[in-house]
Amino acid sequence: MMKPAKEVEFEALGKEKRENEDPFIAFVTRWMDEIFVIPGTKIRFGLDPLVGLLPGFGAWASALVSLVLIVLCSRRRVPRIVLARMGVNVLINAALDALPVVGDALSIFYRSNSRNYELLQKHAGTARHSTRGDWIFLIALLSVVSFFLLMMLVGVLAVALWLYHHLNMIGGEWK
Repeated sequence: MMKPAKEVEFEALGKEKRENEDPFIAFVTRWMDEIFVIPGTKIRFGLDPLVGLLPGFGAWASALVSLVLIVLCSRRRVPRIVLARMGVNVLINAALDALPVVGDALSIFYRSNSRNYELLQKHAGTARHSTRGDWIFLIALLSVVSFFLLMMLVGVLAVALWLYHHLNMIGGEWK
């Protein structure tokens, strides 16, 4: 007796390269947002929500990877307003990652790197040559995002220190 045919999903490795496609950014985006599939569903996720589960390290590590991708996108002549939109996507994802466990689950569905890669494909090469103003804008954008990441790290460290000091007290005295 023959078994019924089973439907198999696959991806062609030899896809033709689009004009606005960057293989490295596509690779990192895929690993961060889409490499795994939840069995029995079409829900994809990557390392981003998994790294986000690491307390005190995950949220800013994930955001740092996203910032590097934004810098690489800026080299592909993406307009400044699109870079700003990419930065907002990273901030939203970082804010989600700051929420323990629930934020990481929501990060599966938000996929900021995939959103930013779509923006790159749509807008790459549409900006004029970089000017001093473009570089100032990019540095300011990265500074703001880095500031928020630093504040997240400081917050995690402050909570960790507070917990450390309060859990080491016995009867009002230090151990």
